[in-house]
Amino acid sequence: PLIIRGARQIGKSYIIRYFGQNYFDNYIEIDLEKEFNILDLFKGKRVTEIIKLLEIEKNVSIKPGSTLLFFDEIQSTPSLIPLLRYFYEEIPELHIIAAGSLLEFLLEEHDFSMPVGRIEYMYMGPMLFDEFLRALKKDRLLNYLQNFKLDENIPLPIHKQLIALYREYLFIGGMPEVIDDYRENNSFRNTEMIKQSILQTYQEDFIKYRKKINYILMTKIFKKLSVTVGNKVKYSNLDSGERSNSIYNVLHLFDLARIIYMVKHTSANGLPLGAEVNDKKFKNILLDVGLMLSMLNLNYNNIEYLKDAELINSGNISEQFVGQHLLYSLEYFYKPELYYWTREKVNSSAEIDYVISEKGKIIPIEVKAGKTGSLKSLHRFIEEKKVNIAVRINNDIPSIMDVKNSLTTGEKIQFKLISIPTYLICELRRLVREEINHISMR
Repeated sequence: PLIIRGARQIGKSYIIRYFGQNYFDNYIEIDLEKEFNILDLFKGKRVTEIIKLLEIEKNVSIKPGSTLLFFDEIQSTPSLIPLLRYFYEEIPELHIIAAGSLLEFLLEEHDFSMPVGRIEYMYMGPMLFDEFLRALKKDRLLNYLQNFKLDENIPLPIHKQLIALYREYLFIGGMPEVIDDYRENNSFRNTEMIKQSILQTYQEDFIKYRKKINYILMTKIFKKLSVTVGNKVKYSNLDSGERSNSIYNVLHLFDLARIIYMVKHTSANGLPLGAEVNDKKFKNILLDVGLMLSMLNLNYNNIEYLKDAELINSGNISEQFVGQHLLYSLEYFYKPELYYWTREKVNSSAEIDYVISEKGKIIPIEVKAGKTGSLKSLHRFIEEKKVNIAVRINNDIPSIMDVKNSLTTGEKIQFKLISIPTYLICELRRLVREEINHISMR
């Protein structure tokens, strides 16, 4: 059985429904929030008996191997999750998918035995930039990016076209309903209406948590989330009159709901990066850059008054875009996690926006909103950690160079600096792997 995990309104139910209706002889969907009476079929019964009762209740035939059984909103029925192991053990040929909003709360606080090794997880986020291109039928551009090599040049007309599409993505974001409406109507006004509706839905969910956390505090912090992106979280900036523990609990709740992701500090002395996490140091990024711009009131009403530079040169927006793509840059079964590095010393402070690992190597990533920007922090990291590959993401054409002198000390260092434009973000790991392979062959 497969459990799909992800935020509200990223298209979990839609894609499962599409999959079931198009690739199986029989598709059966059970909404456990609406069909709560159906739970009586599961109590104290063997799996084979449950299947027979479901066939009667739904007036369908359930055939292992050709039927997909979909349990939606499974978080409303915690007792069903441990039961999934028996479906696997007794009827392994039956295809089962489960999903639900706010599922992370249940999985963190469950008091039942999880069917370890008997279920599979898939992590799902907003649509990425390459999926955005596919949705807009930019297949030739997408194919071009997917086959691009670092030793090639991107012609200026193509570069400008991709930068323009990147800018569109910033305003639209990766929420499937928003992209679908945009490709049909080409209207920023429509997309803004949908994004505001999504944000309102998230806020309406707060009432479900009121027994755990102060509803007013949640609402207050939610309104400030967009301005925390890219910065180390300081509780006093969110609410100077509230206890830090209360604020952290709200942020943790938002993290579980996947409204935000906590980007955790790592010392980056070795792998895995998560082994040296400092829980007291973290940054936030939001679920989606399109929602972020709406929260910042950078919407269709003032798009025409914004110069390209005013938008593209906003560092926290670029950092949001890169971060949400890095979260889902690995295969679907990896839990989305993200790290950054900082050193807070007088006269020698430094910060690396993101740190990832690839092929056993630690890769620092610096995000620059425009075409230029200082790389002193990157050089400090290279000096301290002795890594030989680093990445800069900006809006200039791609390049790769050998760096031999430190910007901070002037001492001899040696590393490869891979510079890629934002629109190549989905190819970042591939390009890094290819460069690692190239270095190892020398």
